[in-house]
Amino acid sequence: MPVAVCGDPAERHGIILAKNEPAKEYGVKTAETIWQAKKKCPDLVLLPPHHDLYAEYSRKVNLIYSDYTDLVEPFGIDESWLDVTHSLHLFGGNAEALADTLRSRVKRELGLTISVGVSFNKVFAKLGSDYKKPDATTVISPENWREIVWPLPVGALLYVGRAAQELLEKYGVRTIGELAGCSEEMLETLMGKLGVQLHRYANGLDSASVLGEQERDSVKSVGNSMTFRKDLTTWDEVCTGIALLSDSVAMRLRRQGFYCGGVQVGLKNNRFEHFSRQTVLPNPTHLMREINDTALKLVRRLWKAPEPIRLLSVTAIHLTQSAQAYQQLDFFGASDAQQEKQEKLETAMDALRRKYGSGVIAYGTQSRSLGNVRERE
Repeated sequence: MPVAVCGDPAERHGIILAKNEPAKEYGVKTAETIWQAKKKCPDLVLLPPHHDLYAEYSRKVNLIYSDYTDLVEPFGIDESWLDVTHSLHLFGGNAEALADTLRSRVKRELGLTISVGVSFNKVFAKLGSDYKKPDATTVISPENWREIVWPLPVGALLYVGRAAQELLEKYGVRTIGELAGCSEEMLETLMGKLGVQLHRYANGLDSASVLGEQERDSVKSVGNSMTFRKDLTTWDEVCTGIALLSDSVAMRLRRQGFYCGGVQVGLKNNRFEHFSRQTVLPNPTHLMREINDTALKLVRRLWKAPEPIRLLSVTAIHLTQSAQAYQQLDFFGASDAQQEKQEKLETAMDALRRKYGSGVIAYGTQSRSLGNVRERE
């Protein structure tokens, strides 16, 4: 039967977060509203998300992967990259056969189907995993990648969201092959560093390594900074900048599977003097609202209006991959429902951004005209 996971089926509002194959046949799409989905498929069964269960099965699947290589890098809660370059010979030496073994074992032990992309870089492996679903292996090799990859729509390429896709279409770029044929200079003019990165991806030049657990553990912080086009002098302007930075940091934490146990804020005035403050959180988080509220409290201790602010930074510190690592008991439990509601909201925003690009949705106080966000790890 057609089934979808969505924001709040009882209240009949929110968006579709995931759907099964029968629902796809009715045209149900991720990130569309529930009423749109029900219009296409009146018998659609709606289920609420179960984040704890997803996290448990994500851990179990990755444990199976770790039997074949120590280089397993989760990408969100339901995908992972594996580098089997140095262990493949232990399992027969055939990557496609190993992928089939993984599919069979996950289905047998956990009752889940997976699709696997086998390739020589991370971007094409990801593309291959999306190529055939729900239970298939796709090999994209150095010999066949142009035949498979280049005819695909440009939106199939990693990090090409809806906004980037619409921009490229204005210039006649509709397939990955057409993107590969563009000049790097033109793409950089249109899209900045992202354009250069996408040009490399389209030409099979992704060289990023798969990060094992030890390398991921070496990440001590996730932070973003912004240099503003004009100095900030009012509290409303500061709030807007902090909101944008906090949202970006929280989104990256969730994408990388981290929670932060503390927040650090920095500011640089128009005399290029830099000041910073940090604090420990009562509970670990990867939610924008909690990071934002903490960052604003720190800014109040740092800044005296109307002293001009040239740069702001927000950094998540004391990282952990467990929400329980710093957990303290709340005798009243008053914030549990509110936190769960915020978790659902930000998860829904993540789904929209993955589908349509990072600029499709933002908090009401944000303004992307302030300046350029720079990521730091």
